[in-house]
Amino acid sequence: MPFASNNFPQSQSEIPLLDTLTILANQANTPFYFPGHKKGQGISAILADLWGKSVFKADLPELPELDNLFAPEGVIKKAQELASEVFGAEKTWFVVNGSTCGIIAAILATCATGDKIILPRNIHQSAIAGLILSGAIPIFINPEYDPGVDLAYSITPEAVKIALKQHPDAKALILVYPTYHGVCGDIKAIAEIAHQHHIPLLVDEAHGAHFHFHPNLPISALAAGADVSVQSTHKVLGAMTQASMLHIQGKRIDRQRISKALQLLQSTSPSYLLLASLDAARQQMALYGKQLMTRTLQLADEARSKITQIPGISVLEAIQPPTPGFMTLDRTRLTVNVTQLGLSGFEADEILHQQLGVTAELPMLQNLTFMISFGNTHADIDNLVAALTQIATHSTDKHFPTSNPQSHPPCIPPW
Repeated sequence: MPFASNNFPQSQSEIPLLDTLTILANQANTPFYFPGHKKGQGISAILADLWGKSVFKADLPELPELDNLFAPEGVIKKAQELASEVFGAEKTWFVVNGSTCGIIAAILATCATGDKIILPRNIHQSAIAGLILSGAIPIFINPEYDPGVDLAYSITPEAVKIALKQHPDAKALILVYPTYHGVCGDIKAIAEIAHQHHIPLLVDEAHGAHFHFHPNLPISALAAGADVSVQSTHKVLGAMTQASMLHIQGKRIDRQRISKALQLLQSTSPSYLLLASLDAARQQMALYGKQLMTRTLQLADEARSKITQIPGISVLEAIQPPTPGFMTLDRTRLTVNVTQLGLSGFEADEILHQQLGVTAELPMLQNLTFMISFGNTHADIDNLVAALTQIATHSTDKHFPTSNPQSHPPCIPPW
């Protein structure tokens, strides 16, 4: 189904990994195991003042009750199975080294030295690391580019067809979906093309873990036919930074190779704080996902409506009619163009962050991108609108330097 409607089995209320970790954290015992702070007893006083000591009680190693991330048979296995059910996957792996690790693992699982892999120019650097480690040969496709707003969109189905015609021996295709700015290409068509050529579609869905939970969000990668989806659960949901998931479906991916690649790439001392946060984030979305995303969309729409009324500032909107490189937009991403104010995105970001107490997710030459989640409030939106209004009002003051942004990025020669 295209989105989760919270109609999950009762078992989705369970948090097996977090519950077990909580029991062990509060259990009285004499620790002669790692880590050296011994459940917080030896932690730095400065760190304890900042975080409190309770969190360190849960900073435990792979005790028998806590299972083994690389050979799960107990609570990790159960937690991953619950996650696969919620996110629409056939199998899910918890990842503690970020989506970077998941992307590299997906490449290692599909490509060997000398194999060709098709990927967009605006791929994340983790894919480049995957190329280096695997020895795969990149076949780059240029994404659609809009010089008017200085943004790269998605690659198109037609570009994928051309690449596969020129390189029919390619072993896999990677798609960035959505982009950092929330732009979504025609993933269904691209998945169909990849499968017609008998290769898997690997999707960097780092910014789209929330798609599965609301009908007014873009379709999720798995629902669109992807074979692999790597999601940064920490970016848009409630997991801790660095906590991600790798999902697969179908028979085009060797599951054993995924497992071996993750074992090669991840720490042998995985943080149970991160793992438990994935378990908790999954339960939260299973029980309340649609409500949380409804609220998030309302906040984003409120911000978009108010910001578009500020003179000299424009907000990226979905293209009508849709184009192959820009089929739809994740409304929870607000990409604001400030060039009409005589500012670069970097200058506006510096003012917002250092003077006005508002911090964007991503500044660029012409734009700033703001990520809105269910962790934000109406007060946050008010602060954002007020700060942008103040910048627009005073942009000609001598304290607000101006720049002359380039209209085109530098040309990169093909591989």
